[in-house]
Amino acid sequence: MAEQNKVILYGTWTSPYVKRVELALKVKGIRYEYVEEDLRNKSPLLLTFNPIHKKVPVLVHNGKAIVESLVIIEYIDETWKTGPQLLPEDPYKRSQIRFWASYMQQVSEAMVLVIKTIGEAQEKAIKEVSEKVKLLEAGLKGLFPDGIPSVHEYSKNVTLLDLVILAHFGGYEAQEEVLGLKLIDSEKTPLVVSCITALIEIPAVKESLNPLEKVVAFLKFFRENALKSATA
Repeated sequence: MAEQNKVILYGTWTSPYVKRVELALKVKGIRYEYVEEDLRNKSPLLLTFNPIHKKVPVLVHNGKAIVESLVIIEYIDETWKTGPQLLPEDPYKRSQIRFWASYMQQVSEAMVLVIKTIGEAQEKAIKEVSEKVKLLEAGLKGLFPDGIPSVHEYSKNVTLLDLVILAHFGGYEAQEEVLGLKLIDSEKTPLVVSCITALIEIPAVKESLNPLEKVVAFLKFFRENALKSATA
């Protein structure tokens, strides 16, 4: 029976898309095995499990592979009823959670551009991130009209959107250290910042966060390589 219920997550620690799934597994209290992939030398198993995109994350449950982070999280939520329900029963609320979770793809792409560029290109990317995060703030106001709940209450009501926000913004301190600027601001987007702050305090989430110095080192490496490639 244990083998039948075996859960394996194939990923790479630097990917926020993998982090989304890891956080879902953690908050739902699901035991799993993690396999770190080298995306420069992809394993035969990864290519077998995800032959179309050849990317992580890949979740394997009972020998069957599920790909794409948002699809995986919905699968997790529907398969395991332990822990918080990541997608609400109410159809409208469910649609809003899905919409804003999908919207975070745009935010993420703009954030990557900030890290990879300098000068006017970076200024343009910073402006784009700011505008998109303000829209996310407005979306959160609709979902949390009374503000972000306490950590205790939040831990019982974590949603798909919360996990996606944390996966992409959880390393904001490292981003600030590497870039020397703030991509999210508690004065301009208080709900976004409050959301991240509350989520980080949830024990299951806290234990899965990457060490600050490790994230800083990776972002510096990523930025330096991107800038070298742009001038080559």
